[in-house]
Amino acid sequence: MATLPSDNTVAEAGPTPPQRKKDRTHWLYIMVIIAVFAGAAIGLIAPEAGKALEPLGKAFIALIKMIIAPIIFCTIVLGVGSVAKAATVGKVGGIALIYFLIMATFALVIGLVVGNLIHPGEGLKLEPYEAAAGGESNGTVDFLMSLIPGDIAVLPTLVLALLVGFALQSMGKAGEPVLNGIGHIQAVVFKLMMMIMWAAPVGAFGAIAAVVGKTGWAAIGAMATLMGAFYLTCALFIVIVLGSILKVVTGLNIFLLLKYLAREFLLIFSTSSSESALPRLIAKMEHAGVSKPVVGITVPTGYSFNLDGTAIYLTMASLFVSSAMGMPMSIPEQISLLVFMIIASKGAAGVSGAGLATLAAGLQSHRPELLDGMGVIVGIDKFMSECRALTNFTGNAVATLLIGKWTHEIDIDQARAALNGSSPFDELSLEPDAHGTPAATAGDEPGEKERVAANA
Repeated sequence: MATLPSDNTVAEAGPTPPQRKKDRTHWLYIMVIIAVFAGAAIGLIAPEAGKALEPLGKAFIALIKMIIAPIIFCTIVLGVGSVAKAATVGKVGGIALIYFLIMATFALVIGLVVGNLIHPGEGLKLEPYEAAAGGESNGTVDFLMSLIPGDIAVLPTLVLALLVGFALQSMGKAGEPVLNGIGHIQAVVFKLMMMIMWAAPVGAFGAIAAVVGKTGWAAIGAMATLMGAFYLTCALFIVIVLGSILKVVTGLNIFLLLKYLAREFLLIFSTSSSESALPRLIAKMEHAGVSKPVVGITVPTGYSFNLDGTAIYLTMASLFVSSAMGMPMSIPEQISLLVFMIIASKGAAGVSGAGLATLAAGLQSHRPELLDGMGVIVGIDKFMSECRALTNFTGNAVATLLIGKWTHEIDIDQARAALNGSSPFDELSLEPDAHGTPAATAGDEPGEKERVAANA
């Protein structure tokens, strides 16, 4: 006779895991690619029609400008809090922060050097939208543009955010509720940013059509030059800079590390975000012999503070826009921009469009007239996002091994065995358990990476 399952059986089965919201950002990526090619085709076939589409790019840049100040304020305030939190975990956190700061600065400098050598965008002679309009006005366009709020000055916002961050830090536990509140506000701001990014295909279509309509094949060549130089720079940075440091400090081979992380690279390439591979990186670094506390501190902290690929992108893209507009930056302006980017790029890792917003913030704070040239970058930003994410991810993996060595918290023999394949990683360790929770998902949920660092 059939029997009903006991309460114990039900308890053992555990609650049904909640269904995760399906990620649809890959459709955004596909639409941007289609928009870029369609815009280029319109610009080449019907130049006048391409020029007429310029307001679409202008409107998208206006939306980006609208959200810059809130993003900068939230990320800087929370970034200052993250520095304090990381520093409290002792030697590992201190070494990690110093290393991340040095490498981010180095990556920014490399981007500036390469940008000054190749002069991307030179000869395009893009004009600000107001100047390009030739004094003509369209009542409907003007009305629609007036609906978008104006931008807020970035540098005063940055200063205010730093002061608020340090004030909250000095308040200790009393300031934590405010920090938590700003964290919730940041979530809303980034949600709004994501909503704006869904308009990127329209903005990219209008911007690319307009610039190709004005300059023809020169624009396509300039964009291809920037993308090629960026990919090459990131590859050389990984192989020469990161590979050399890894070899000297640990004796490990960068190419074996890249092979060891091949599945993660494929995941990142398909999502354009290194955040998607965070749980796997934690699990694989532990398998490679790095102690759990070091991994728990270094990897989550690195996701906010060790953005090598983003740093290279920010400086090269800034120089591209200034060259394309015919307004090259002086060396002092480049250095001040570099300092701004070091500060402003913290805390927005893994958020789609955050790199674009940081780039816009840097241009607005130093040369506001250059913002009108960002429409071209919108079109090719997605083509460079995978390379940024892969470089960031590789930098974090190398940093974890280095800090493990410096703190004597790594089993080098196990690391060699893991990298050369004699001790293969167990993929089943990432399978969900009876309660639907993967065995190695530290940092998988929003805010989890901070908890990992705090509990390590």
